Amino acid sequence: MIYDLNNEYEAPKFKGKVEKLLQEGATVELKKIHPKRSLAQNNYLHLILGFFGSEYGLSIEEVKLDIFKRECNADLFKRSHDNKKGVRIEFLRSTAELTTAEMTTAIERFRNWSAAVAGIYLPSANEHEFLLHCRRAIEENREFI
Repeated sequence: MIYDLNNEYEAPKFKGKVEKLLQEGATVELKKIHPKRSLAQNNYLHLILGFFGSEYGLSIEEVKLDIFKRECNADLFKRSHDNKKGVRIEFLRSTAELTTAEMTTAIERFRNWSAAVAGIYLPSANEHEFLLHCRRAIEENREFI
């Protein structure tokens, strides 16, 4: 069961449940649930990925995988595990798995890398006029990205 401890009605229910489990000597698992990234954050990310791609000459998918995930945010995205035969398999985590805080970090790293390495300024989420310019640039270059 999930309890929102900010809710004045659910917090006491959670405490009661914990007390009962303590009395029973039960084996339990407790896990903090982090908020997933927001839809606005996701839309903003795809806009700046597309704009970068249109300026740099890569598809959105190439920008997302090769630059955003592998180059700028390897610690957040690169994962590995051993398969049934004991062979190490490396893969990239999905952006859908990121929390809001992780997504914010990933976007800032990408914006910083873009300006410092590629020489392409990517607007912040509150630069509305520039974001409209980015949308237009993406539309104009849709066939290339």
